[in-house]
Amino acid sequence: MANTAPIKWAQRSDSLYITIALPDVTDETIDLTDTELHFKGTSEGKPYEVNIKFFKPIDSKAEGSTYKVLPRSVQMHVMKTASTSASDKGGDKEEFWPRLLEDKHLEKNQVTIDWNRYVDEDEEDEAGGFDTSALEGGNMFGGMGGGGMGGMEGMGGMGGMGGMGGMDIEALMKQMGSMEGGAGGMPDDDKDGADSDDEDDDEDLPALE
Repeated sequence: MANTAPIKWAQRSDSLYITIALPDVTDETIDLTDTELHFKGTSEGKPYEVNIKFFKPIDSKAEGSTYKVLPRSVQMHVMKTASTSASDKGGDKEEFWPRLLEDKHLEKNQVTIDWNRYVDEDEEDEAGGFDTSALEGGNMFGGMGGGGMGGMEGMGGMGGMGGMGGMDIEALMKQMGSMEGGAGGMPDDDKDGADSDDEDDDEDLPALE
């Protein structure tokens, strides 16, 4: 049975920063939807998992939603959606969430605040957004993997050139077959000739006394 991975989080009005606090994660699978996060991976030889539902919807396909597996943790920057905006207050700015998860009980047992990235709501303008430099070269949720495979398939299209090469090879094989057919008689002739020579040589040998 997999262990429950510990989670740390911090937020800005427009985004979340989520950290799965496990070192040396391998064999990871990460599935982020607009409402849930599912993670499986191995750390220090033990299996771990995360299955959570967010307090409100997020934008899993946004350009800023990325993740990266680092030596000491798995870190994610997740964009909130426009549906979380404080429209009832007449503003166009997303709001701070009271917690990360929809389930209060699960939040208490599994989630802690990332105090290194924490900013109070009224201090956000001064503090600015998250430092996402640690996520450079990371992966986008969903879209990037499919695009990368599509590129590989596009390269696979070059296999058509291989088809032209196949025609040349077929022609060469036919030519080689003809050559082999012609050359095939030569060893037999040589062999017959060699046998005749051997017989002639035997006839010329003097009788033994």
